[in-house]
Amino acid sequence: MTDVTRKRSDKKREAIIQAATQAFQEFGVNGTSMDKLAELAQVSKRTVYNHFSKKEELVMHLIKEQWKSALVNIGVEYQCDLPLNGQLEELVFQEVTFMCSEGHLELARVAIGHFFYEPEKLKDEVAQLKAQESSLHRWLKAGKADGRLVFDDLEQVVNEIDSLIKGQCFWPQLFKIEDTLSEDDKRRITKNIAALVLCRYAS
Repeated sequence: MTDVTRKRSDKKREAIIQAATQAFQEFGVNGTSMDKLAELAQVSKRTVYNHFSKKEELVMHLIKEQWKSALVNIGVEYQCDLPLNGQLEELVFQEVTFMCSEGHLELARVAIGHFFYEPEKLKDEVAQLKAQESSLHRWLKAGKADGRLVFDDLEQVVNEIDSLIKGQCFWPQLFKIEDTLSEDDKRRITKNIAALVLCRYAS
């Protein structure tokens, strides 16, 4: 494939991704067909299928991009001269906000529904997401190196924080057991999670 052809293909792929982002927000995932994506991206339906054989593949791509933007590239760095609670609260709040956002929840519902009868594939997709070093990973490692946090297993701490967040800000909303969280709810949950974590791991 020549560079020109590759660039043209990359542009079409990006157009499809942008169209999906727009369409999913406007019409919802279930209300968006591959025909609609082709129309919005101004490409043929065949081109859409060449890049994403199923709508669910496109959904997983967007989830991974959301995850990277929201959790890997959070602009919160460890500060040795600032209180731990404020720093951790900011990190947790951003993750809480991402996890319970309607855009993320809708994509997650489609992905989980798609992989419901293929748990091994879902497990692989989740493993790929979790393999990325998040801002929380980096913050915890820096806090430990600074002697202000004490723990043996970094992944265990991250998983504990993840469970506290998802238990209140993802799973109940995913299955519509509870209503959307208000800003006050998010702040309250954030403060409680940060307090619990620091009560256990702050030196």
